Amino acid sequence: MKSVRLRLLVLVLAPFAVLMPLMLMLGMTRWTADYDELLIANVESDLRIAEQYLSRLMTETRDDLAGVAESAEFARVLADEGAAAGPFFHQKREALGLDFLYYLPATAARDTAIRWPVVAQALDGIALAEIDIFDPETLTGLPGTLAERARIELIPTDAAVPTDRAVEDRGMVVHSAAPVRLDGFDGVLVGGILLNRNLDFIDRVNALVYLNAITGGDRQGTATLFLDDVRISTNVRLFEDVRALGTRVSAVVRNSVLGQGETWLARAFVVNDWYISGYLPLTDSFGERVGMLYVGFIEAPFTAEKRAAYLWMLGAFALVVAASVPVFLWQARSIFAPLERMTQTMRKVGEGDLSARNGDVGWRDEIGQVSGHLDDLLDQVQDRDARLRAWAEELNQRVEERTGELREANAKLEETFRQLVMSEKLASIGEITAGVAHEINNPVAVIQGNVDVIRMTLGEAAAPLKTELDLIDRQVGRIGEIVGKLLQFARPDEYSDEIGQVDPVPLVRDCLVLVDHLLSRTEIIALTQFGTVPPVRIAAGELQQVVINLVTNAVQAMGKEGQLALTLRQEDRDGIPGVALTVADTGAGLPDAVLEHLFDPFFTTKRGEGTGLGLSISQTLIQRAGGIITARNRPEGGALFHVWLPAGGEERD
Repeated sequence: MKSVRLRLLVLVLAPFAVLMPLMLMLGMTRWTADYDELLIANVESDLRIAEQYLSRLMTETRDDLAGVAESAEFARVLADEGAAAGPFFHQKREALGLDFLYYLPATAARDTAIRWPVVAQALDGIALAEIDIFDPETLTGLPGTLAERARIELIPTDAAVPTDRAVEDRGMVVHSAAPVRLDGFDGVLVGGILLNRNLDFIDRVNALVYLNAITGGDRQGTATLFLDDVRISTNVRLFEDVRALGTRVSAVVRNSVLGQGETWLARAFVVNDWYISGYLPLTDSFGERVGMLYVGFIEAPFTAEKRAAYLWMLGAFALVVAASVPVFLWQARSIFAPLERMTQTMRKVGEGDLSARNGDVGWRDEIGQVSGHLDDLLDQVQDRDARLRAWAEELNQRVEERTGELREANAKLEETFRQLVMSEKLASIGEITAGVAHEINNPVAVIQGNVDVIRMTLGEAAAPLKTELDLIDRQVGRIGEIVGKLLQFARPDEYSDEIGQVDPVPLVRDCLVLVDHLLSRTEIIALTQFGTVPPVRIAAGELQQVVINLVTNAVQAMGKEGQLALTLRQEDRDGIPGVALTVADTGAGLPDAVLEHLFDPFFTTKRGEGTGLGLSISQTLIQRAGGIITARNRPEGGALFHVWLPAGGEERD
């Protein structure tokens, strides 16, 4: 994200794109929770209304029954010894909306009181109405077709508790009893209302609860009476005109309400749709939970309203964001324009145009001030650049002056180096010459003198010894040749030691002769492999010095025994023909720390025995001839020095 415009846009819109949706989501979640709580509170209120209506129904039934039991009309009926009892009970049953009504004398009532607590309370003088569950035999013993009305076929329900029953033939009854205390008569008046299939009762509950059209209009509000978990009276529809009698409540609701005695206030799936539901447990005269009273209204309209509210809020948020972007861009123009101009200015400066400036950006805010400060800084940079250029010219002049001085110093250094080379060479010659003087000259003179004495003394008698004497002469001659080589090395100017065409093969062989006294003291074997090579352009004495130095170092590195291998072969380097000389030993090799400084002046591993200039001078001599000298360790052990010189036809740099 390199664009400042884009970053500022993201920075400003981030609260809208992130925080505002989060706050909107939190607000909608809170609103939804409050809305759901309101719906639950509403269904709880509806459930209390339905409960109050059922309680009022039982209270009215009790009071009506008590009024009949205390009426003079009922006393006259009893006094007539039951002649008018049948029409009287029929009339009162119709008037009071009862499904059964009968009188029990005190003796019969005492037997019935054992079974029904309401009758027992009436014998004690207390009128009472409770919900009781009548079995089919009890319903059959009552007048009318109550047993048939109570019978409901069960409809399989997926979420209900599994059962083997196919029919609910028990009856839920508002069971009431009132004491009879009339002159000459003592007993109990018993009456009740069967709630199974009592659609008037449940529709009255529904109409009373859902007076408004918000939760109850268009059959959206429902009420149900359950016997155990079976709908015995309901306005919930299976189909358009078919009520869901015989369907059962879900196992979750049944366990909560009937099993634990809790009031259920939550959403629940009722028959074929989701409802905001309230379930209240109902107890009988024995205190046992025998059924439930339910009210609820369909959830779908409120879900649709919530969804519409969500969409409206999201749309409003999107509209706010869409309107904010152009307004922000218009307001941000005062930031973007100066920044873009500064960016263009800095690009021109980066390309070398130090005269580029922002100028007046048209704004006096912080960005405008930064633009002005940048122009001031560019003025300072341009001024300093001019001064730096002037100083650079002056510095170039001083450098040229210093360079001349360095050339003079370098010439002196080269002269000093030449003297060092000569000193090192003279030191080597001095050592070799001393060895020749002591090891060769005196014994040679004695040997040659004695050989001559032998010849003179023996005369012709020396003929049998001629072969031995000639061998001594040849060896003496060889010694003289060695001495000559030493003198040639010691005084190169006397032996045409000028730069020219040098055949390296005989020169290297001569060097081996010169160091033969070193090899003869040890068990070191010298191996040579000389191919056909062209001449090289170098002073013979300089190449002799390099070879002797390398061979001497190799012998000293091996000690008393080992193998010294010298090879000469043609080798091209960077397209230039040349000759490669390698000197390899079987010594301990060169440590890494030594390899780094091997050709440094005065660097030596033989403290007190050498000057440390041998390899440095050798490198200088080879490089001056246009060649290269390197050193490395061999994989099989020991060190290897590689010298490359251009062929004689090539000019040195």
